[in-house]
Amino acid sequence: MQSFRYSQPKSVDAAVSGISQSGKFIAGGTTLVDLMKLNVEKPAAIVDINGLPLDRIESAPGGGLKIGALVRNSDLAWNTDVKQNYPVLSEALLAGASPQLRNMATTGGNILQRTRCYYFRDTNYKCNKREPGSGCSAIDGFHRIHAILGTSEHCIATHPSDMAVAMMALEATVHTRGAKDERSIALNDFYLVPGTTPDKENVLEPGELITYVTLPALPQGTRSHYLKLRDRASYEFALASAAVVVRVSGGKIEYARVALGGVGTKPWRSKEAEEALHGREASEHTFRAAAEAALKPAKPLRDNAFKVELAKRAIVRTLQVTTQTA
Repeated sequence: MQSFRYSQPKSVDAAVSGISQSGKFIAGGTTLVDLMKLNVEKPAAIVDINGLPLDRIESAPGGGLKIGALVRNSDLAWNTDVKQNYPVLSEALLAGASPQLRNMATTGGNILQRTRCYYFRDTNYKCNKREPGSGCSAIDGFHRIHAILGTSEHCIATHPSDMAVAMMALEATVHTRGAKDERSIALNDFYLVPGTTPDKENVLEPGELITYVTLPALPQGTRSHYLKLRDRASYEFALASAAVVVRVSGGKIEYARVALGGVGTKPWRSKEAEEALHGREASEHTFRAAAEAALKPAKPLRDNAFKVELAKRAIVRTLQVTTQTA
């Protein structure tokens, strides 16, 4: 780890105006500190934002929920409004990491956490995400945990978040503060697929700070569920996961949102699956058709081809569970 400057601003304005081009914000530090120890991240300055007033969960104007960027994952998972109105989010959070990490990790940090690709985290290997233009060791290496959706010839790294998958299905909006203005960015537009620039993971500008996230109010009668498939029952990243938000009326699916984790280079919303579900009977046949549509764009490689079928089964099972409670 290299030396760095450290500061603790007292306001959002001070935090944004005081950070340098090569600086990083830190809250829980559950990703950044690890990467600094590995010399993957080498910020010249660290701006500690833990003292900022961004740790509240509130009702949003017009309905929905406003979640401060510094809300800890444990607090969000066990919040009464979240458990009652957005159970898919609570389930996703509790499926991630460990209780100790959830007590430290924040909403903003979870959205921004970086891939667990072993080639990215080991500086002995080539990685376009870490060093643009150097190559991707994962493509010709061991890529069992890697992505099958949104990949390119330059990067196949998987996004690790559970929380962001649920938020994708909930159509969350990320709110930011930069040096010049504030922005509201739909979560689906916030993330970037690697393309030719894997080092650019999202649309944040240098020094721009996530301040809070909003979730819209869901249609009355909506049900939701998160299912995570992994190698072991706890403290493990998803091989495939599914977040589903649906409303069924008269046996027909009137509203459907589907997002996938463990298989995409970003938390992956499947509009193909949603289109296959909308207006159709809530049946096994419909669920399987939606799963097929969701994975049609997949580009599996040698070691991760099993994820295609695994993700399909995750979608079908999550839809079964969600519609059974509708």
